[in-house]
Amino acid sequence: MDFTYNERTTKLVEEVRAFVKEEVLPNEELHLKQVAESGHPYRRPPILEELRQKARDAGLWNLFLPTTEWGGRGLSNLEFAPVFEEMGRAHHGPEVFNCQGPDSGNMMALAACGTPEQQKQWLLPLLEGNITSCFAMTEPEVASSDLKNIQATIERDGDEFVINGRKWFSSGSVRDNCRICLFVGVSDPDAEPFPGKSMVLVPLDTPGVEVVRDMTVFGYKQTISHGELLFTDVRVPVDNLLEEPGSRVGQSRLGPGRLWHAMRSVGLSERALEMMCLRVASRETFGRPLADHGVIRDWIARSRIEIEQTRLLALRAAWAMDEVGGLLAAREVALVKVACAKLLLEVCDRAIQAHGAMGLGQDTCLPEMYGYARSLRFVDGPDEVHLRSLGRWEVKAQVMAAEAAKAAAEATPAAAASPVAKSASQTV
Repeated sequence: MDFTYNERTTKLVEEVRAFVKEEVLPNEELHLKQVAESGHPYRRPPILEELRQKARDAGLWNLFLPTTEWGGRGLSNLEFAPVFEEMGRAHHGPEVFNCQGPDSGNMMALAACGTPEQQKQWLLPLLEGNITSCFAMTEPEVASSDLKNIQATIERDGDEFVINGRKWFSSGSVRDNCRICLFVGVSDPDAEPFPGKSMVLVPLDTPGVEVVRDMTVFGYKQTISHGELLFTDVRVPVDNLLEEPGSRVGQSRLGPGRLWHAMRSVGLSERALEMMCLRVASRETFGRPLADHGVIRDWIARSRIEIEQTRLLALRAAWAMDEVGGLLAAREVALVKVACAKLLLEVCDRAIQAHGAMGLGQDTCLPEMYGYARSLRFVDGPDEVHLRSLGRWEVKAQVMAAEAAKAAAEATPAAAASPVAKSASQTV
């Protein structure tokens, strides 16, 4: 595995890093001010629209697309991962480049599996940045980390689907320009071994769709919103079907999404570490700079180690997704999905501590960053689900390796006769 950035990646990383440093970060306070003045927490403020146009003019638009068919650069996961790390240094950074979730995942699903009509009606406006979308899977009444528990229904009635269910933490659903929902529900309750799920496109202005409330995260209204939605006898044409029972569109959009969360965590962790270092270099306690205290240096050193480790895990996951796919890629993605949330929580917590009371207030991005970090332990599957899979895979791999070694030893008479081989065989 070679994680050296190629020429194209190096150039894009430098361009995005410079854009974020020169355009995005200096305008964070203005962005927040304009959002507050707008009266709508999820309406794009003028400064964001201005930055988005600048990014588009600079050719830094829709970089997440893995093909050039719809205007992307054709970047592999390994190429895009470090680029997204730079975008992720600001909370609204990905949106500047039209690479924000859940739209990026939804666009990938539409590009890969949408019909020409679906792509014309929904994908093109999303790629242009004229509308946004949401993703509705999680439900309040059940443990949605187990898809077998999903209760929302998609029933066919002639040329229409009738949709019923309650969803919440539906990413992106309260934004003022959200127009389309990717809805996951049970379409074949008798399928074995568990009910079949489908994904259907539901325009948010369809009768029967109600935005019940906006869910906060630790009291914060996060950048994209997380609404609770109620679907009551919602009717859409059967042509709105995006994912048939048993297909993997939903899962295929989650893999890249988990990788992007990981790289965004690395980018935010780099920023938190930078803020921590500048803070402790400018404050004194007990007659010397904070940076000279052993515990502070320990925090900084551990943060650097953890950032480098997680970045390498993310790059390895990106490589596995590009080169081999399947179970190996799933394992690598699960590893970094768990690691990235732990990384950002640890580094952000240290940065908050280093800032003292200032780290708790609204004068830095650290509290919102911490809330995002904690939510990552749930987003795209809770840590426990990934740990469960990782543990199962590890036990299976170790047992298979031991059985293979035992079989090899028994198949070689000379080796089997040696005391060392007999001892190893008995140990197995």
